[in-house]
Amino acid sequence: MLPTPRLLIAGLSGDSGKTIVSIGLLLSLRRAGIPVRAFKKGPDYIDAAWLAWASGHPARNLDVHLMGPDTVVERFLSCAVSDGVNVIEGNRGLFDGFDIRGSHSSAALAELLRVPVVLVVDATKMTRTAAALVLGCQTLDPGISIRGVVLNNISGSRHERIARGAIESSCSVPVIGALPRLADCPIPERHLGLVPPQEHSGMDGVAAAVLKLVENTLDLDAFLSIARAASPLDLPHHVPRPSLPDANGLRIGVLRDAAFSFYYPENLEALERAGAQIVPISSLEAASLPTDLHALYIGGGFPETHGRRLSANKEFLKSLLKASREGLPIYAECGGLMLLARSLSWNSERYEMAGVLPVDVEVFATPQGHGYCELNVDTPNPFLPLGASLRGHEFHYSRIVNDPGKLETACATTRGVGCGSGRDFIVSGNVMAGYTHLHAAASPEWAEGILRAALKFQSQGSLLRS
Repeated sequence: MLPTPRLLIAGLSGDSGKTIVSIGLLLSLRRAGIPVRAFKKGPDYIDAAWLAWASGHPARNLDVHLMGPDTVVERFLSCAVSDGVNVIEGNRGLFDGFDIRGSHSSAALAELLRVPVVLVVDATKMTRTAAALVLGCQTLDPGISIRGVVLNNISGSRHERIARGAIESSCSVPVIGALPRLADCPIPERHLGLVPPQEHSGMDGVAAAVLKLVENTLDLDAFLSIARAASPLDLPHHVPRPSLPDANGLRIGVLRDAAFSFYYPENLEALERAGAQIVPISSLEAASLPTDLHALYIGGGFPETHGRRLSANKEFLKSLLKASREGLPIYAECGGLMLLARSLSWNSERYEMAGVLPVDVEVFATPQGHGYCELNVDTPNPFLPLGASLRGHEFHYSRIVNDPGKLETACATTRGVGCGSGRDFIVSGNVMAGYTHLHAAASPEWAEGILRAALKFQSQGSLLRS
């Protein structure tokens, strides 16, 4: 049994204020000298990036649908601190999940991890009705331990007093925070939600603004008491770790900059654990790819908001095309696919990209794919074994405007959109690019595939020539 002080910040819906409360709590605890770790329920990258910034450590995603319950518990305990506070941010509403039973919801995660819940309630234009919402959550699943409430969007002292009194008298749950209605949120937003911290130039100012917001509105001692009252957790009996090939000597490039920032920590850690060296590369600043790579991994991000700079870095794009023609294994997800396309169109602008893949991509005003994906690998490809069944996630406003049915692809999509026409992951030589994001803890085939492709390239002595 391991002592792990912890709490889950949940809401009644998306955009209820969970992230600002979670970030404010993490920053306040760190300022008080208390060790913290952060976790995000679900596969989200952007909220996790903000949690990582606020906690000063990588934020881990916890997704029972992708990973299974034992892996989620093992991941949580292996990364949690026992002498501080572990903050888990939920997603969507507390009970919103995979189906009408709320499978894989934040509430289901709270039950699995036996974690007390702090419920954030957007109290815009309501007082006693807020108590009805909290009481409804308590009644729907009495097994969920709602230990505190934070009111958000409070318009004044009278508003707070009535809503607080109604909740505490009707629900027997303390209100441990009340955030005022803000004209401007300290964390900027845009078309896919929050702007990632990697793209924000004034992070010190953001920290100061968030701390000022929460220092007199969140009861830090109450949060600490709730977290420390969480019961100890047992490690699962056995969560097997995949046996990866010896990757000592391998150099795997990773595009990491403001345009490409969507990477699960576990993905990069799996490659490093096998002995590979991760080589960070900026697609915005580098003149070319390094000449001694054995594979390249391009994650997701926001290439559209950096389209002009990416297109202007022509020598880098040429080196990317040259590397692909020389057989360098290149694995790309979502934004990475967009970079490898011939062109990227957004807001009536068209940007030339690397031209590695015979496709053109356009970014639209609404999501073109959003949610869990399920794939069957049914065609030979450089990275994934035939017959593998994979679960992942997609969230993209772009789509391929060419006929995807005419492309060579590796996977059939049984759930999700992917590249379209029931397919995902375009294959061209040693290049593979799709819209599905895979997590190494959920799909161990991913890391093994990257490493084996890199080892094969190394054995052929086909290092890039300058």
